[in-house]
Formats: sequence, structure tokens, C-alpha cells
Amino acid sequence: METSLRYGGDSTALRVNTNKKPPTVRYVGDTSALKIHAKQKFRIDSNTRLQLHGELDTRIGAPTFFSAILRYFPPELSAKIGAGLQYDRREKLHYTMHGKKSFPLTPDGAVNFVVKGRCDLDKEFKQPTPSGAAELVWNILDFQKDQDVRVKVGYEISDKIPYVKVMENNWTFSVDTNGKWNVKYNL
Repeated sequence: METSLRYGGDSTALRVNTNKKPPTVRYVGDTSALKIHAKQKFRIDSNTRLQLHGELDTRIGAPTFFSAILRYFPPELSAKIGAGLQYDRREKLHYTMHGKKSFPLTPDGAVNFVVKGRCDLDKEFKQPTPSGAAELVWNILDFQKDQDVRVKVGYEISDKIPYVKVMENNWTFSVDTNGKWNVKYNL
């Protein structure tokens, strides 16, 4: 199971218990609450997974997000396809569909062009909310000894927001042109 803590606001208030060993700890600059995430993936067959993901906001003391998504990875397409249900505090229950396709730009697969999309639908299958992004991804293996780096430069199509994400073994830093940022550490 993957678990993470996300916090935004005053960094002096963040306390992390490393004895419990959660896989991720995050400090997020655009929120002011500690959020606990848990994600579990169940293998159905070699190309299919059931993914459960939930979030508890400690500021309000209630779950704010839950999803159950069936994900399929057709090997001949180098793609990911998913469909399922999501609950969030604002939009309540809705259906979701995801898709992601990677196009290698170099023979070794170090540089890829990635297209990903998502569409959420309400309970009556009305009011679709599409979103998507295009990314240029550069994977740098052995940047230094035992250190891999991944750089993503992307554009969120529906919101028209460029973003950058840099990942190094355990660290991930994200920032977009609206000033939102996120730092994540995998334990």
C-alpha cells in the first residue's frame, strides 16, 4: 500500500513519524491542512489492476476523496486506460475515464512525448468535464551514481497552464505558471 502525508502552510507545524515508515511525505504550498493519502493496487491479471485511492483531511476530520478505478495496460499500445468511480467533497460521486499514451522520441526511450487525458461525468452521465495534458519527458538514468532523474515539461490543455516537474530518486518538485508548487519525498 502506498501512503502519503501532504501538508501546506507553516512548515514548523509539520511533524512526520518516520517509525511508521509511510512511503511519501509532501509539503504543498497551496493548501493549509495535513492530508493523509492511501493507495492500494490489486493485480487482476498481467495487464489489469484495480486501484483504490483515498484521502483524509485532518483539518476537517473527514474523507475528502475516494476512487476505485480499473486500469488496463495494453502492451501492444504502450498506453494506460482506466475507468471507475470517484467521490470528492465538492462534486460528490461521479464517473471517471483516463487514458495515457507515450511516444518514444529516442531509440533508447530516454525522451518521450506523452499525451494524457481524463473525462469526469456526473451520476446522470451529463456535464462531462474533460481535461488533458501533453508532456515532454526526459529520463536520465544514472545522472550520478545510484541517482536517476526525470524531467517533465508539460501543458495542461483545458486550463492552459504550463508546468514543470523534476523527479530524483526520492524527491519530486512540481511548479506551474499559476504559482502552485508541490514538493514530495518518498521514504
